[in-house]
Parts: sequence; C-alpha cells; structure tokens
Amino acid sequence: MQQLMKQAQKMQQQVTQAQAELARTDVVGTAGGGLVRVTGTGTGEVTGIKIDPRSVDPEDVETLEDLILAALHNLAEETHALAERTMGPLAAGFGGGLGGGLGLPGL
Repeated sequence: MQQLMKQAQKMQQQVTQAQAELARTDVVGTAGGGLVRVTGTGTGEVTGIKIDPRSVDPEDVETLEDLILAALHNLAEETHALAERTMGPLAAGFGGGLGGGLGLPGL
C-alpha cells in the first residue's frame, strides 16, 4: 500500500508540473491566413488578439466577427492538442484510465 501511495504522489507531482508548463506555454490560433491572430496560454486563457488592418471593412463587420471566432476556435484546438501532448503521457501512467495503471481494481 505504501508503494501505491508513493506512486500516486509521484503522478500528482508530474500532473502539477505539467499543468504549470501548460500555464507558461504560449499558444496561437489564426484565421484568414493570419489576418486575425489570437494568443493564449496552454490552459486556455486568451491573452491577446491582433487584427490585420486589411481585414477591417466597416461595411462588412460580419466577416471580421467570423474571423475572430474562427481564430478563437483554432486557439482552442491548439490548446487541446498541447494539453494532449503534455498530459497524455501521464494518463498512460494511469493505465489509460484513472487508476488503471496503479493496479486499483475497478478503476
């Protein structure tokens, strides 16, 4: 049981370190070939938006809104992919499911 507790503590430390790494990592989402660029952290916090002046047309605000939304979606996809790469190996340590690799029955 003590070995199991040590293993669980080690996994918790690794998860905490991975979460800290995600928080420090910059992620970028783009749309319109880079006309709209959204930056954020690996934890999903949006930290900035850059809009190329060429994408601003007062007669067509809808397109700009769509570009911003698309860039935010792209940022979310990139953030998810980063989290999978960062946290994925840790999930494998759990046997592909919470607790499975720790030898806990039923988990």
